[in-house]
Amino acid sequence: MLETAATQHALRTADQLSLGDHYRSALPGDDSGHTGSRQVPQATWSAVAPVEFAKPSLVAWSAELAATLGLDIAGDKAAAASVFTGQQLADNSQPFAMRYGGHQFGNWAGQLGDGRAITLGEITAPDEQHWTLQLKGAGPTPYSRGADGMAVLRSSVREFMCSEAMFHLGIPTTRALTLCLTGNNVNRDVFYDGNVVAEQGAIVCRAAHSFVRFGNFEIHAAHQELDQLRALTDYVIARDYPHLGKPGPDTWQQWFAEVLQRTITLVCHWQRVGFVHAVMNTDNMSITGHTIDYGPYGWLEEYDPRWTPNYIDNEGRRYSYGNQPEICRWNLYRLANALVPLFGETKPLEEVLDSWSSIHDPLWRQTQADKLGVADPDTTDDALFNELRQLMQHARADYTVFFRCLATINCSQQPDAKAMLSSITPALYDADQLQTEVREQLGQWLLGWRDRANRDGRSDPIRSDAMNACNPAYVLRNYLA
Repeated sequence: MLETAATQHALRTADQLSLGDHYRSALPGDDSGHTGSRQVPQATWSAVAPVEFAKPSLVAWSAELAATLGLDIAGDKAAAASVFTGQQLADNSQPFAMRYGGHQFGNWAGQLGDGRAITLGEITAPDEQHWTLQLKGAGPTPYSRGADGMAVLRSSVREFMCSEAMFHLGIPTTRALTLCLTGNNVNRDVFYDGNVVAEQGAIVCRAAHSFVRFGNFEIHAAHQELDQLRALTDYVIARDYPHLGKPGPDTWQQWFAEVLQRTITLVCHWQRVGFVHAVMNTDNMSITGHTIDYGPYGWLEEYDPRWTPNYIDNEGRRYSYGNQPEICRWNLYRLANALVPLFGETKPLEEVLDSWSSIHDPLWRQTQADKLGVADPDTTDDALFNELRQLMQHARADYTVFFRCLATINCSQQPDAKAMLSSITPALYDADQLQTEVREQLGQWLLGWRDRANRDGRSDPIRSDAMNACNPAYVLRNYLA
């Protein structure tokens, strides 16, 4: 159903796009076409169709991603707007919405699914990698739970910008291909205070190698749909983990181990740049270890491990910055529980889960060392790293600016505490109000860091370049987003 490789390698305009339906054809689904909110037992997907919009228009697109996919978006912007709002379906496109469940804020929520996401199909890029194209905000599905399935420009811009920013920060993520206006208004109660306002409707066409989530497995386990559970597992292994070999009992444990590894890698990246996802429900956890679903995300500004941009979570702060690694671990336990019926026992899954600390702790130690320009870290460096986090909070240090300032210090010249404090002052929100005790502690920490950095024997320019390669100069600040 896919185009030949030769055809795929040719540059395609939007109206020449041909899409495969690998997921839909490989797995059992609901082909009724009924989009009313309902329970959909036994299905992994439901056939849906994007709604008609008044006057779609292309607002923005990622030229880089388009080139990766072999697409010429700018060649015909009107056609691109039509295709990437679902008004004109590409060849072989059979749109569908995924069915999945999930644990939300620690509680089982039952069937969830793609409430406002419609998958158009798969495209094979010139490098032979497969990408799935999905429209967010193109209309209701059986999983909309009474909502309208639409999206507004405000949230769509945030997803478009953040997914591309994350990619360029070196963080595994879904991508954003296009941002379109629909020409329709969408009514939203922005502050949930009863005041409904009309906002511009918009659609992001996002792309990923896979949109399968932990919750896709949980829904089948919860309803004892074991044939579907096994079919989905084998599909994901064959499609996205082909290096593990033929799907089956011999590869399931290896696959789960790699899911754990990728999830750990992802959360260490989040912690590295100060990104807070804020809705780390199991239905928002990618089975391929990518950042997925940009809702009330945010970036640490003043360092605070309990900070969350999700006002719903202000009391419990379950999904705050400091909790993200442990929540990833908790979510992997939920995935493991869903996979128990495949194994018929818990031991293989427990063995993988027990490896969390042996994988996470060294990786996070290395990540912190990279941020500080420390080579070859070991457990004796943990005290240096841990003390810094405490001091950053007491000193109200900006998480992004601090590490960039630190990289400007020439440790080989043996600067004193006063000189180094001057270098990091731009990162402190209330530098003039800094308590004497905190200032002294920060100065002592800087002296310890200077000596540790010098012990590595690297030159200042090499260390500074290494630090700047790890620490972003800019993040998508909350007041801008």
